[in-house]
Amino acid sequence: CPRDGGACLPRVSSVLNRDVKQFGKKHMFDGSEETCWNSDQGTCQWVTLDFPRAVKVSQLHIQFQGGFSSRLCTLEGCRAGEELVKISDLYPEDTNAMQISFAARRAGFQVEETVLDRLKISFEDSTDFFGRIVVYHLGVLGERF
Repeated sequence: CPRDGGACLPRVSSVLNRDVKQFGKKHMFDGSEETCWNSDQGTCQWVTLDFPRAVKVSQLHIQFQGGFSSRLCTLEGCRAGEELVKISDLYPEDTNAMQISFAARRAGFQVEETVLDRLKISFEDSTDFFGRIVVYHLGVLGERF
């Protein structure tokens, strides 16, 4: 997704206090270090990205706020008109640093290179007691088909 989210349709499970102006999904793509998507509390928060045409995903970039990250991220994807299927599990660190997964093997944080039209990232195990997730940056890199 480009910074304005225009090339894909992002959706999120929730937004803190429904305050989309301050904590909405668009902030994951705006390139600002001052803004973020902040989920509301609850188990298993998620983000889906619907691409206008098929893409071959090779990298995932994600930057959490430490203390509001996920110990387990499940990636699912599918082609248009199909059901989501599991691609891989990622085990990010509870840190403020940008984390990058590559299609090539890398301990703990890797993504299978996959062609898809929809990507869903589920945050299965929040480090926050209330289940909140805070993402400052989300990027999906690959090739268009």
